[in-house]
Amino acid sequence: MKKLLTCLIFTLLAGSKLSAYTGDLDSLKQKLQLTSDSLKGPIYNAIAEEYMHYDTVSNRNLRHYYKNEALNYSMLALHVYSSMNDSLGLRTCYNNLSKIYRSQHNYSQAKWFILQSNNISRLKHDVPNIIASLIELSAIKSDIKDYTLAMGDLNEALKIAVKNKDSRNESAVQVGYADLYRHMKNYDKAAVAIKRHEFLDDSIRKAEETKLAMIAKKDSVQLKKQDSIIVKKKVYTSSFKRGSKLASARHTVSL
Repeated sequence: MKKLLTCLIFTLLAGSKLSAYTGDLDSLKQKLQLTSDSLKGPIYNAIAEEYMHYDTVSNRNLRHYYKNEALNYSMLALHVYSSMNDSLGLRTCYNNLSKIYRSQHNYSQAKWFILQSNNISRLKHDVPNIIASLIELSAIKSDIKDYTLAMGDLNEALKIAVKNKDSRNESAVQVGYADLYRHMKNYDKAAVAIKRHEFLDDSIRKAEETKLAMIAKKDSVQLKKQDSIIVKKKVYTSSFKRGSKLASARHTVSL
């Protein structure tokens, strides 16, 4: 009885956190009933995405249920996207399935799905997603203590990011290095990677601030030009009206 009561309390607490998702799930499931089979892929995927919030669930049984539902709906979406040869939809499913299987410690499945995602990104020359899948692949290999291969994935991801001058993803790779070094208990190198990550993020922030300042300055100059044109038009119009009135008055006097 006590165990049941504890389970109910945890379920209620988890339910309060997930109340924001419940409405979305109900709406999506209703929409699913009104959609033809060939068009259900995005809806299955959207439902799976809602269940992917299992990390926010504190109750173990409920978290297990959410993982299974995320897995089931991802598989349903996968079949639809596969029949339509929708590579982007497939990649989303592969990413979700890899994450779920990794959370279940099913590393062989997790690795297989992220490799499929990586393959699609390579075929499309999608650099950000190539890097993201390599980082995830490295993390999976790190989980199974395959540190040499995990390092190889991060090295490749870093090389791609640097080649494409992609500081944001280079920063993400450095976080991957830090996690890997922590697994290897090499905390000094983990600290160096984190410092590099913070440096890159700081550089990105400063570059964005500079860009925004330049845009604001450009907008300010443009506004001043527009204001100047408006003032000149008003002066010209006023002068023209005054001139017209004087000419009219002179004409009247001459008459």
